[in-house]
Amino acid sequence: METTRSRARTPLKLTLTPLKLTLGPAERLCYATGALLALSGCVHLVVFAVNGGPWAGPVSWRKPVTFGLSFGLTLIVITWVTSYLRVGPRLRTTLLVVFAADCVVEVGGITLQAWRRVPSHLNMETGFDTAVSMMLAVGGGVLVVLLTVFAVASFRNRPAGPLGMPLALRSGFAILLVALLTGAAMIARGVVLTRTGHQEAAYHSTAPLKPLHGVSLHAVLVLPALAWLLSRAAWSDRTKQRVMYVAVCCYAAAVVGAGVRAVLTW
Repeated sequence: METTRSRARTPLKLTLTPLKLTLGPAERLCYATGALLALSGCVHLVVFAVNGGPWAGPVSWRKPVTFGLSFGLTLIVITWVTSYLRVGPRLRTTLLVVFAADCVVEVGGITLQAWRRVPSHLNMETGFDTAVSMMLAVGGGVLVVLLTVFAVASFRNRPAGPLGMPLALRSGFAILLVALLTGAAMIARGVVLTRTGHQEAAYHSTAPLKPLHGVSLHAVLVLPALAWLLSRAAWSDRTKQRVMYVAVCCYAAAVVGAGVRAVLTW
C-alpha cells in the first residue's frame, strides 16, 4: 500500500524533445546558390573599387554587383518565405530548383557581358550579344511565371506562420507582382526601341522605372522579416497586428510614390 501511495504522489515528468528544423536537398541547394550569387556581387564591388570606371550606364561594374546581390538575396528569401505557403512539396521543390537555375543564368549572363565590357541587356550588336540578350529576356519571363505561381498560392490558401506572417506574405507577393510588371515593361520598351534602330535610347529607356522596380522587388523580404521579428517581441497580438498594417501601408505608399515618379518621367 505504501509503495502504491508513494508512486501516486510521484510527480509526472514530461520530457520535451526540441523541434528539429531540417532542410531538404533543394532548400540547401537554393540557400548555397543564393549565397554564392551574393558573394559574386560583393567580389565585383571590390573589382569596381580596384578597376574603377563608371557606376552608371549600360557598361559598368554596377550590374554584376547589383544583380548578384539582388538575385542572391531574392533566391534566399523566396526559399525561406515559400516554406510558409501551402504548396505541395514536390511542386515547391521543382519551382525552387528552376528558380535557382534561372537566377544563375541571369547573373552569369550579366557578369559575362560586364567582363566583355559590352551591354548585357538589349544588345543586338553581334550574334553572340543577341543570344545573351535573348537568353536574359527569356530568363526574365521564366522568373515572372515562377514568382506569379508563388504569389497565387499565397492568396489561394492562407499561409502558415506566426501572427502577421500571412498578411506580410500576401502583401509582399502582391507588391512583387508590381516589380515583375515593371521589369517586363522595361524589357518590352527596350526591345521595341532596339528593333526600330534606337539603340542608345533603348539603353536609357529603363531609367524611369528602375526605382519602382527596385522598391517593389524587395517587399517580399522586408515585410515577412518584420513579421518574423514581431513574433519574437513581447508585445500584445493586437499591437503586433497594428504594426504590420502600418508597415504594409507605408511600403505601399513608397511603391505608389515610386510609381508616380515613373509616370511623370516616363
